[in-house]
Amino acid sequence: MNYSDYQHILFERREPHILWLTLNRPEVLNATDARLHTELVEVWNTINRDPDVHVAVITGAYNILRCDKPIVSAINGAAVGAGLVVALLADISIAAESARLGDGHVRMGVAAGDHAAIVWPLLVGMAKAKYYLMTAGFVDGKEAERIGLVSLCVPDNELHDRAMGVATKLATGPRHAIRYTKRALNQWLLQAGPIFDHSLALEMLGFFHEDMAEGVAALREKRTAKYPSSE
Repeated sequence: MNYSDYQHILFERREPHILWLTLNRPEVLNATDARLHTELVEVWNTINRDPDVHVAVITGAYNILRCDKPIVSAINGAAVGAGLVVALLADISIAAESARLGDGHVRMGVAAGDHAAIVWPLLVGMAKAKYYLMTAGFVDGKEAERIGLVSLCVPDNELHDRAMGVATKLATGPRHAIRYTKRALNQWLLQAGPIFDHSLALEMLGFFHEDMAEGVAALREKRTAKYPSSE
């Protein structure tokens, strides 16, 4: 895909060699549909092929691990679902104080699979990961930084400037050293492939239970779910 092919991601070159990406579905608070999901998978390949891009910054908010260039996420508002995937898998994650981060799988009646099963324990430790994933709890920006879920937390009005500052530092640094460091550190995530696959299988099992239907219905109707398995 070329940049012009994307419908739900906006691109802007604010500084030399820095590409700013903005998720653009404001009418549904950047919720992911099939089209945006596909674009979030493919965009990293598009960026990798662009020789003029040294660093990408994404905000507004798969395979981000395959993008050889540094990725900075600027997290504001609520980050859940695919938006949370992008936020946490970025190389440097910067959250606004008012940001709310959480994994909603369990609330929908399915296991907290895919990225959550590998990223949360690695970032915050198993005890915190189990607490937040099994209770489907949210954390704000300050708490996310305190427990190690994100790299930095800044006041809301400083978010974009701080993200651009970090991106500029990366873009003007030794490109090969930075990329090779990213590759080395990403091995921790890539080694978790079997955990990722197993978690997806467990997540899919949830789609065959009544709890999932109730979880989705409660979310749509904005009410507390009454899961059949808990009665």
